[in-house]
Amino acid sequence: MNIQRIGVLSSGGDAPGINACLRAVVRIGACHGVEVMGIEEGFDGLVRGEMRLLRPRDVGGILQSGGTFLRTARCPEFKQAKTQLKARRELNESEIDGLIVVGGDGSLRGAQALSKQGVLIVGAPASIDNDIWGTDMSIGVDTALNTTMEAVDKLRDTASSHQRVFLVETMGRSCGYLALHAGIICGAEEILLPEREVNLENVVAEIEDAYARGKSHALIIAAEGASVKVRDLAKYLDERDIGFETRVTILGHVVRGGSPTAFDRMLGSRMGFRAVELLLEGKGGVMVGLQGRSIVDVPLEDVTSRSHEPNLEFYDIARMLSR
Repeated sequence: MNIQRIGVLSSGGDAPGINACLRAVVRIGACHGVEVMGIEEGFDGLVRGEMRLLRPRDVGGILQSGGTFLRTARCPEFKQAKTQLKARRELNESEIDGLIVVGGDGSLRGAQALSKQGVLIVGAPASIDNDIWGTDMSIGVDTALNTTMEAVDKLRDTASSHQRVFLVETMGRSCGYLALHAGIICGAEEILLPEREVNLENVVAEIEDAYARGKSHALIIAAEGASVKVRDLAKYLDERDIGFETRVTILGHVVRGGSPTAFDRMLGSRMGFRAVELLLEGKGGVMVGLQGRSIVDVPLEDVTSRSHEPNLEFYDIARMLSR
């Protein structure tokens, strides 16, 4: 298949390392003599025909930047067949032979929908929740985990000075990967996940036990999608004599930001490289993923029909390590 022009977009939630992926797509495309059209604001921009030619110099200086220089937007209308047809028409009118979509679960579902309509398309997973099936790690996860760790480490300094229990909420609406791993590397006494129902009495008992064993502070890390909200839990703890004062910190979107780590820069670059290579080979309907040390291609149909869940064996490890 003769590929002369490809398009690339980032859609849905942003993640550190997306720019590394976009940079790789543009520069690898240039190495092969292929034009790369950058599509602004995701699928929404595609439907509106918002795109521009990107040359190697246009992606200079973005490697170390978080977010996505093409900007991103959510497009609920893309679930509709007529919107997908309009997107396909825009691709045809712009003479784009293949498309690379960088994003999370919803973005990859949109990519799968276009693939079913005959568009040559490759996805690249970017989700700080690490909930994309078919890849061990998604772009942005490592940076988000390090950001969470740095914030919690700073909170520990003040928690130990004042004999407090800090309740820290990190992102993770339906997947507790970030909270689970942050809980281990930060030494949390309790970890609250969407995948496990929260037992309030068990939480109280754990914090009381930490106080009785002479700990100067305690830490609870919760995913935002946990069955009990951190403010409600703090109120519940305050109503009982647990030995510690409670304080709540909600990290929110700060977890999405910041300069990507070395790992995410490398991962984004490798995925962008392989995505272009796949299009040049005429292979679409797949997502590039990291499995072990290798970048592999995984059918989008498989990716969008499953989800990557955190290893809950780590939950038991975390409890033992917090003693």
